[in-house]
Amino acid sequence: MVGLKPPEVPPTTAVKLGAGTAACFADLLTFPLDTAKVRLQVDPGENQAARSAQYRGVLGTILTMVRNEGPRSPYNGLVAGLQRQMSFASIRIGLYDSVKQLYTPKGSDHSSITTRILAGCTTGAMAVTCAQPTDVVKVRFQASIHAGPGSNRKYSGTMDAYRTIAREEGVRGLWKGILPNITRNAIVNCAEMVTYDVIKEKVLDYHLLTDNLPCHFVSAFGAGFCATVVASPVDVVKTRYMNSPPGQYQNPLDCMLKMVTQEGPTAFYKGFTPSFLRLGSWNVVMFVSYEQLKRALMKVQMLRESPF
Repeated sequence: MVGLKPPEVPPTTAVKLGAGTAACFADLLTFPLDTAKVRLQVDPGENQAARSAQYRGVLGTILTMVRNEGPRSPYNGLVAGLQRQMSFASIRIGLYDSVKQLYTPKGSDHSSITTRILAGCTTGAMAVTCAQPTDVVKVRFQASIHAGPGSNRKYSGTMDAYRTIAREEGVRGLWKGILPNITRNAIVNCAEMVTYDVIKEKVLDYHLLTDNLPCHFVSAFGAGFCATVVASPVDVVKTRYMNSPPGQYQNPLDCMLKMVTQEGPTAFYKGFTPSFLRLGSWNVVMFVSYEQLKRALMKVQMLRESPF
């Protein structure tokens, strides 16, 4: 099966915004890997319960969570995660082609690497600015450890988490860590979108594959690997800072310096394996779903506009 054929008419901006739906589907399948990554990245000193939890590897982390906290624990923060993807992915992925065309000089047949990087940085920063509160809540849920039914839960639910953070830390608390998150997502967005764009373009130019599922799979896998390698250090700092109690770190730079002095430079690549497994699988599911969703929506739109 090669999927739906590419549409003859380029997809509209409204169709491209369907990236949020594809991203939600990818999140549903890969969320436990993301939770394992957060648990491995968070400093045990930031959470008293984490000191007694021994996490070893991706599978070991997930199994430990299920054994100690129940089968639903790997999906802690899923609601906030889906809220995040609907706004975040719709902007950073759905608007990428439109922003890239905006930056491309008139009369030029192809967009340069610089243009694509600028487009990735722009849509990534825009997406983080809008979706940061959902990311903060998602990380808080993923990092929190519940020993059992009798354990204290800081937040009773997703909406309660938004209200509690705003009440205890101020509205600014919902945008905590936005600078490292903008940096992280600008890097991730560039690595994902530009790599996917370039690999897909070269594969099609050299006629290695046609514009179908295998082409999308190869391009998405390469995008996920590049994104993990370049974004892991910023991702660890972002996770630590967003999950830290008030006053532990003065700012993201202070968080980074304390990590280097106390744990060494290898701390920046804590959780690398689950990061790669998560980003690699997430990119494959998301891009393959997104390409098919775009084509399906365009086919429906063309049928509606057809006079027959």
